[in-house]
Amino acid sequence: MRLRKKVPLLAYWQRHWPPALVLVLAAVLFIGLYGYAHSGADEAPVQKGAYAEYEAGEVMEILSDSCEQDPTADGAYRGDQRLLVAVKSGQYTGETLLTTHAVGPLYGEPAAPGDRVTLLISTYEDGSHNATVYEHDRSLAIALMLAAFLLVTVLVGGKTGAKSILGLAMTVAVLVCLLIPLLLKGWPTIWTTFLLCSYVAVVCFVILGGINRKILCACLGTVAGMALATLFGLGAQALAHVNGLRISDVEPLLQLRQTGTPIGLRGLLVGGIIISSLGAVMDVAMSIASALSELKTVNPEMTRRELWRSGRNIGRDMVGTMTNTLILAFLGSGFTLIIYIYSLGLPWHELASSTFLALEVVSGISSAIGVILAVPVTAAIGAMLLSRQSS
Repeated sequence: MRLRKKVPLLAYWQRHWPPALVLVLAAVLFIGLYGYAHSGADEAPVQKGAYAEYEAGEVMEILSDSCEQDPTADGAYRGDQRLLVAVKSGQYTGETLLTTHAVGPLYGEPAAPGDRVTLLISTYEDGSHNATVYEHDRSLAIALMLAAFLLVTVLVGGKTGAKSILGLAMTVAVLVCLLIPLLLKGWPTIWTTFLLCSYVAVVCFVILGGINRKILCACLGTVAGMALATLFGLGAQALAHVNGLRISDVEPLLQLRQTGTPIGLRGLLVGGIIISSLGAVMDVAMSIASALSELKTVNPEMTRRELWRSGRNIGRDMVGTMTNTLILAFLGSGFTLIIYIYSLGLPWHELASSTFLALEVVSGISSAIGVILAVPVTAAIGAMLLSRQSS
């Protein structure tokens, strides 16, 4: 009986130690890069003289309210409020402060008693302090939405959904804890983004499916698709005479660069293309690899050519919806600006020469081409790998 109990355990270990080893090595690499990325970081400066802090508060009473609806701003409120707000965090916790709250269509909704708000508390050299309402506190709403997302993912996806959440958490950690600090240290923007996104793809696939030919096919297809999107993005930005310096939100980063932060700004456009194409390319590559693996399992006699044709046909059905997803995502991100540009009635030559249109076209088309070309590449890789799989 003891021998029979050891056999399943041994088989389990033999099946799971390769992905466990890969994940351990990935964790070691993450820790090493994290230590380097955050080495030499300045400690929080000791606050001297006047300074400001953002703290949590709760509206206790409205003393005055001049807010009125503005029909020219789609019914948004304009005006000012004077509020009594109880401080809920920071060194002034427990105090009730008289605050002002500016209300307008672009910077705030009217507050009501019981609302949780974020306060901007200014402390002066003589020790006095005052506060204004920065915005409504949205931390609870964000937490609830994240909880709903996690719950739905686990309920619908089960064990696979839980693994996908783990992969998503790892992806966010890599982008926030590694990519951004390394770019701020002056690492090459495009190469760093590409390699870290490849790292993300490999780790996510290993978490989801372990190590086998199907996962290897998906990994190689994803890396190839991102590489093709990167190459096309580099060519497209040169052809359109745009780069990361022309992105609308780059001005604060340019100021950082001018103050000594060695971030590479020209590669930000292509870096964004790599990140935006990652999820779609992973989806396409994994879907094709899974389908080919299943076909090979059902029909072990399938030849390499038959597998490639099947993968190509399967991918064709995915291309339309996936490219629509990418293009619409880029258009959706600039939807308000698109409406404004349309309202101006610009002539085509002026519109076609605008930086906004060039950036959106380069980003959207480059990502879409990476997804499209990932189909035949993944199909070819899958055909080569799975045709050697023993029946």
